[in-house]
Amino acid sequence: NFYLFIDTFHWYEEEDAYIYTRIMLGSTLAWARASATCLNFNCMLILLPVSRNLISFLRGASICCGGALRRQLDKNIAFHKMVAYGIAVNATIHIVAHLINIERYHTSQSTEAGELRNKLSGLGKSPNESYLNPIRTYETNTTGEVLNTIAGITGVVITVALILIMTSSTELIRRSCYEVFWYTHHLFVVFFIGLIIHGMGLVSPTTKVHTDHCSLTQRNFLVPHACVCSLEAHDVSMEQGTGSTMFCGVLLFSPLSLQFDSCHVVTYSSGVLELHMKKCGFKMGPGQYIFLQCPSVSWLEWHPFTLTSAPEEDFFSVHIRVVGDWTAALFKAFGAQEKAFKELWMLPRLAVDGPYGSATTDVFHYRVSVCIAAGIGVTPFASILKSIWYKCCNPNTELALQKVYFYWICRDPSAFEWFADLLFHLESKMDEKGKNDLLSYHIFLTGWDESQATHIALHYDDKMDVITGLRQKTCYGRPNWDNEFKQLAENHPSNSIGVFFCGPKNLSKILQKTCNSYSSVDPRGVHFHYNKESF
Repeated sequence: NFYLFIDTFHWYEEEDAYIYTRIMLGSTLAWARASATCLNFNCMLILLPVSRNLISFLRGASICCGGALRRQLDKNIAFHKMVAYGIAVNATIHIVAHLINIERYHTSQSTEAGELRNKLSGLGKSPNESYLNPIRTYETNTTGEVLNTIAGITGVVITVALILIMTSSTELIRRSCYEVFWYTHHLFVVFFIGLIIHGMGLVSPTTKVHTDHCSLTQRNFLVPHACVCSLEAHDVSMEQGTGSTMFCGVLLFSPLSLQFDSCHVVTYSSGVLELHMKKCGFKMGPGQYIFLQCPSVSWLEWHPFTLTSAPEEDFFSVHIRVVGDWTAALFKAFGAQEKAFKELWMLPRLAVDGPYGSATTDVFHYRVSVCIAAGIGVTPFASILKSIWYKCCNPNTELALQKVYFYWICRDPSAFEWFADLLFHLESKMDEKGKNDLLSYHIFLTGWDESQATHIALHYDDKMDVITGLRQKTCYGRPNWDNEFKQLAENHPSNSIGVFFCGPKNLSKILQKTCNSYSSVDPRGVHFHYNKESF
């Protein structure tokens, strides 16, 4: 951005072709054009980090994208926001510069502007003569004149669209009124169409390029070989290039979706809906996520859900917890609140966009992996743990992963219901195969009432855990991450350990700081590589 701004600014500030316009406008010509160049670049760039197909492709291209670079892909939303700030800054500069330009064009028609600016503003009064000043008389209403041009109208439209997009993207609105953010963000279609038309509108259809022997130049201004109308001629190639650049970004962003029928539906008393769908041309990896749309609930809303099935299974599944209006409506659509059995043909159809890669897909690239989940953030690890099991059972699969530590922090005991079944199944199967050393899991319960505490205390000495029914006993309270990571470093002193987290931001910051603290400065020592899940 700095290079583009400085290079373009210098071009318009120094090039002889723009000397006449600079006489009227001064440096604001260069400010307007330099910020426009950066705007064009950023408007192409802002689509790349939210092009989920592109991100998934880069994440899967291990030859072209190593582990360190793949971890940067997890910051795609942060990069998207950074580019948006760049657009906001350059748009502000561009708008302010053009407002000053319009005022200077207007004052150039006044008698107080001086003979030179008056002469330049007077160009175009003769038949078939091009003009340099779009404000033809001093009495012209500048606002009306601007709104009578394509560039002016589209400039207002894209400015309003940009303001609505950015103001609705604040964290307060995203958290309290997500639908407002989601729908308003789709004004990007209006923004990009307006931006392309805006650039095309800057090219005047009546432009005529003067010859090097322009009589006006030689007689009055003593600047040989400078063309009055070269500004428009140079703008043509720049705007055409901009349109093709942004079009490439739009193509990369375009999503695809497929329609699926549910083949199996399970409801849990904890308010979780499990949906199974047949794999009809659907290829997935462990830990990936999809976007779901239910037309019978809403034609416009798409919501992300992590796949909880393994790639080795002949179906793909998601677990959906009731946490809002859309999920509550989905529960009702699938008859989750009814006790009567429903035939499959009576269930609503779902549109699926994906699957897309995520940070957790890199679990298998490490010899030792630490998976940490908080609350419903456990869903991506359901797919990972299932896939680990299938790979262990397949003698033809070489598994680099030798040890997995799994931590789950949960507030509500009822949330253990569906995931405890999966852990119980894995625990039994690994015991049969003699692979108990592969998976070490630790479950932490942070919320309970008095009656539950009494029940836990009475059954503390039981062989099976009273909450989960597993052999591994549930821990109560929050984990001490310093102790946990210190123990991990001691157990694996010379390993690169992948740490994968899905949960709230506050805990993510703590874990990232802890990973850095316990990573050795010695290249031969232990190193924790932090990866976080983000949508």
